[in-house]
Amino acid sequence: MSTPDLCLRTKYVFDEYGRIVSTRVPSPGRGPSFDLARGATGCAWAIHADVEPDIAEELDSLAREEPPIHDLRKAPVHAERYVSLIGGELGSGPAFTFPETLPQPGEIEIVDDLRQLEYHFTGWTTHEIPDASPIVAVLEDGRAVSVCFCARKASFAAEAGLETAPQFRGRGLGSRVTAAWALAMRASGRTPLYSSSWSNHASLAVARKLGLIPYAATWDLSGRSRRA
Repeated sequence: MSTPDLCLRTKYVFDEYGRIVSTRVPSPGRGPSFDLARGATGCAWAIHADVEPDIAEELDSLAREEPPIHDLRKAPVHAERYVSLIGGELGSGPAFTFPETLPQPGEIEIVDDLRQLEYHFTGWTTHEIPDASPIVAVLEDGRAVSVCFCARKASFAAEAGLETAPQFRGRGLGSRVTAAWALAMRASGRTPLYSSSWSNHASLAVARKLGLIPYAATWDLSGRSRRA
């Protein structure tokens, strides 16, 4: 069963104290200062390692008071206090798991060559491909036009990343490659996960089309540490 804790453990790399060190992506970033994941089964949270100890202690204390929720759009009980402590940009959105039965995706390919990606998608580099694999794609003329890949990958779970070239959107390709990717993750022994922001309507439409099951909502702040 997917849980708020699984959501966070898939997103981040932690130090020995359970604090965020980096994002769990092919090219790791710092990650947020604070991330709160809430669902019907409970709440979990993570704090960056460079947040001052007194602020981290208060965040821990406040987060322990957050109740489980059924309305994933509901703001945290202590939202205003978190913002006053951390500041920075706020991000929020739902996290999904996949239903037991998924539609057969039709003709798809596994991409392992940068040349198949770079015509329609910029920013990919050769060194990212192994960590993002399997990269499941619909090809046209040998070029990937819609791809689903491991945006984050751990030994126990992986989270989908999805891109479709603008001129190929609206054809249902995103749901096809996402279903194929999820089946590949299950075959590897990992739990496939999917997340989005509340404002990403195209991504949320894919989740609806595949019947994905919301299990948590994340609420994070990117504010930097106040250490000198």
